[in-house]
Amino acid sequence: MAYDLITMGRIGVDLYPLQTGVPLPQVTSFGKFLGGSATNVAVAAARLGRQTAVITRTGDDPFGTYLHEALQGFGVDDRWVTPVPGLPTPVTFCEVFPPDDFPLYFYRQPKAPDLEIDAHELDLDAIRDARIFWITGTGLSEEPSRTATLAALAHRAKSGTTVFDLDWRPMFWKDPAQARPFYAEALKHTTVAVGNLDEVEVATGVREPHAAARALLDAGVEVAVVKQGPKGVLAVNSKGDQAEVPPLPVNVLNGLGAGDAFGGSLCHGLLEGWDLEKIMRHANAAGAIVASRLECSSAMPTPDEIEAAIAAGAVK
Repeated sequence: MAYDLITMGRIGVDLYPLQTGVPLPQVTSFGKFLGGSATNVAVAAARLGRQTAVITRTGDDPFGTYLHEALQGFGVDDRWVTPVPGLPTPVTFCEVFPPDDFPLYFYRQPKAPDLEIDAHELDLDAIRDARIFWITGTGLSEEPSRTATLAALAHRAKSGTTVFDLDWRPMFWKDPAQARPFYAEALKHTTVAVGNLDEVEVATGVREPHAAARALLDAGVEVAVVKQGPKGVLAVNSKGDQAEVPPLPVNVLNGLGAGDAFGGSLCHGLLEGWDLEKIMRHANAAGAIVASRLECSSAMPTPDEIEAAIAAGAVK
């Protein structure tokens, strides 16, 4: 069976405060949720009716068991989610200060199991056959995940659509200055690149959105998507088509899952063959809906919710 989407990258447990506007030292109750950007993208696409799977690793512990159960509940194939003895499943805390302050605290020591993905254990045929394959910048930050990610990209050789979520997290790199060559190598094998202004600057050395999009196209991708925060999103393809779409008005509760909802919707739109503007409007709406909710994975919107938000011109 060929999957609509296979993602490869982070997984973990999100422990989010059930009280907003309260610093972590004073928080008294938390909600437990499936987390990790690549995993959330698979969940978001599954919520839109896509056949998805994720390649990642957990600890051999009760949190790892919880993540398998959560993936199965969301309809995401977990056959390539394997345990790493001796390493704990990562946990992430956040603080929730709407509308735009959501500090993250990653507990991924001594090493995150998702960085132990090994090239020799990959199902390369499934990766090649998937309609979309999605990788992240975090997967390039350490070995053996780096070699596994690049091996998967090389084997896929741009068959179908290959998305590189630039996903710049400087705290995950032992030497952030060394990131750009690995990003450049990954870009050679990808057809779509997605990132915010900080991320495109890491990948290309350019921050101005239109120039960064051109630099990503010059690096070998066919579609460049540059998220501009309050200015919305810019998408440009190698044919010269361009779409610049403003954000959808929303009362933000927690902005942390919005990018993953955007990513799942982006994949859905690419699979549907929509034009750039329709893809961006749909993805913006998906992200805005999740930003209005506390959690990430379980907050991913349905097709009807996205269409209602687009029709209303805002998230109600």
